[in-house]
Amino acid sequence: MREVATAFAPASVGNVAVGFDVLGHSFQTIGDRVTARRIPEREVRIAAITGTSEELPKEAERNTAGMAVLSMVRELELDFGMELTIEKGIPLGSGLGGSAASAVAAVVAANALLPEPLDKLRLLKFAMKGEAVASGSVHVDNIAPSLFGGLVLTVGIDNPNVKQIPVPASVRCVLVHPHMVLSTRAAREILNRSIDLSNVIWQSANLAGFLTGCFTGDLQLIRESLEDVVIEPQRKVLIPGFQDVKDGAMRNGALGCSISGAGPTVFAWSEDKDAARIRDAMVAGFKAHGLESDAWISTLDPEGARVID
Repeated sequence: MREVATAFAPASVGNVAVGFDVLGHSFQTIGDRVTARRIPEREVRIAAITGTSEELPKEAERNTAGMAVLSMVRELELDFGMELTIEKGIPLGSGLGGSAASAVAAVVAANALLPEPLDKLRLLKFAMKGEAVASGSVHVDNIAPSLFGGLVLTVGIDNPNVKQIPVPASVRCVLVHPHMVLSTRAAREILNRSIDLSNVIWQSANLAGFLTGCFTGDLQLIRESLEDVVIEPQRKVLIPGFQDVKDGAMRNGALGCSISGAGPTVFAWSEDKDAARIRDAMVAGFKAHGLESDAWISTLDPEGARVID
């Protein structure tokens, strides 16, 4: 059996506008790395945290990666433990699934050290326990795409059904992260617990249209459906300049533009030929409101988390 393994888990766009808590896609350009090393003690230790978020807790039960692996050690009744080293590549509080990526990378690395490696669905459930440490609730719209890769629909929590959705080859995702922090807990607390029936119908139609457009390669249907009428109107007040950023993306040919996860990162889908122009317009939108930003363009790589060493 291996004594040490390192895994990479990509960032992710949660919700993808129309699929709150059930839809997400990976973004391969940035992500987290976790190295797991076998130790004789039946415990989980975090040796170091480096990268974009070094101030995260090192107690295993308070850390998403630590808790995910600790739940694995306990449930599988392993006769050894793990020491984790976490390299954060995703900014904290960015809406890019940083807590999920750490949990996913940790369980994938730890899985490589098991006598009998587990399938991805089992790993998903362990990662969910880690993600709950950060968000205060269990949701899989970041965990599932980071683990499985690509555009992923997940139905159910106790017994999740995970389905990868095909995406037209010409589609790119543009991500623009303004230099500010927005906690997932705060972004969830602002949400109303009830919505108008008309908006339920509208959002359901948009989700159905978006998924149909992906399956059939119908870019026009994706363009007409990729609009969040439930969550975005409530959360956009938390992101300075959001409307100008979105308007800039749409004017320059975006298929759709909305908040990535809980924010403040904003994402847009576009055709490859329009992506750079859309990125520049979104960056300019934030700058007009006094916010510098980082920006990336990526395909929706279907590979997901993997062992890299």
